[in-house]
Amino acid sequence: MTETFDKSRGPSETPEEREFELRAQIGSIWSGGRLFIGMYTFLLASLVFSYFYLRSSNNGMEWRPHNQHAPLYYGWSIYLLTVAAALLAIYGQRRLRKGDVADFQVAGWTGVVCGLVALFLQIWEFQKLSFYPGASGYSSTFIGFAVMNIMSLVIGTYWLETTLARSLRLRRELGGDKPELSMAATAQEFRAGVASMAYFWGFLAIGGALLTAMFYVM
Repeated sequence: MTETFDKSRGPSETPEEREFELRAQIGSIWSGGRLFIGMYTFLLASLVFSYFYLRSSNNGMEWRPHNQHAPLYYGWSIYLLTVAAALLAIYGQRRLRKGDVADFQVAGWTGVVCGLVALFLQIWEFQKLSFYPGASGYSSTFIGFAVMNIMSLVIGTYWLETTLARSLRLRRELGGDKPELSMAATAQEFRAGVASMAYFWGFLAIGGALLTAMFYVM
């Protein structure tokens, strides 16, 4: 009778069991990324609800007294940089799927720069506001939006940077030519993580279009 238990390592695994566990891990990465976006959507939806509720009620005509408005050029600059980072992340992920790791790296690091510049501008904008937090309904919701956008840019840029760092680590661990494209378990999990990261950046670009229109255009 064949031994199926190694006292030092525990129960042995067949190739089928290892393949099943790998598929489960990749599925968890895919599902976790989408669930995170779903939960994040509820957070942004609360801001959208507050904006339109306070704007429609306009109690005491205090929604936007003295025509308070955030600097338009900052808003568009931040949004365009966010879109650029999203497009670069998506482009890099597609190039990786086609086997071009160099394009993935270049697009990814360029996207990190765009994300960091957008983050800097969003923080620096606080010094350029013509109103104070709590001065009106618009100012209160704008500060909430700015803080959420800072959090979004931090998460997206950090996720993109750690994905690129993991690509470099794979090269050290696996060696060879383009280990990111190999069928090793860590490489397959890496590619699933890249797809989730690009999906999140696409979500930020789409959600940012609505929020930018709300706070800088309307």
